[in-house]
Amino acid sequence: MLSGFKQFILRGNVVDMAVGVVIGAAFGGVVTALTTDLLTPLIAAIVGKPDFSAIHFTIHGALFPLGHFINAGVSFLLIAGAIYFFVVAPVNALVARMHKDPAPADPTTKKCPECLSEIPIGARRCSHCAQPVMGKAA
Repeated sequence: MLSGFKQFILRGNVVDMAVGVVIGAAFGGVVTALTTDLLTPLIAAIVGKPDFSAIHFTIHGALFPLGHFINAGVSFLLIAGAIYFFVVAPVNALVARMHKDPAPADPTTKKCPECLSEIPIGARRCSHCAQPVMGKAA
């Protein structure tokens, strides 16, 4: 039973996933710092203080702090935007540059101008209708 657990833990996928989770948590701290230290103050400089925590309402003595939910939503949107514009878009552009499609191969066939059948490029006569074909016809 322990040997099966050992094989499971040492399998490549589990180790890769663990590394991804740790790096993801560290990256989450960087993105949170970017959002709270740079983006939120920038928004505050443009539109005023972006703090909605004072918004709340009460029903039958129960307090509903709606502002905390709005702050969490705004924070989520800022973090999602930061991740997209500072990570996803540049990585996609980098991957697109690295994986350029190869140039298309030269055609090996051409159409017979008489019967429109596909014939080899070097053919001088169509194998379907026996008509002479000049040069690299259409």
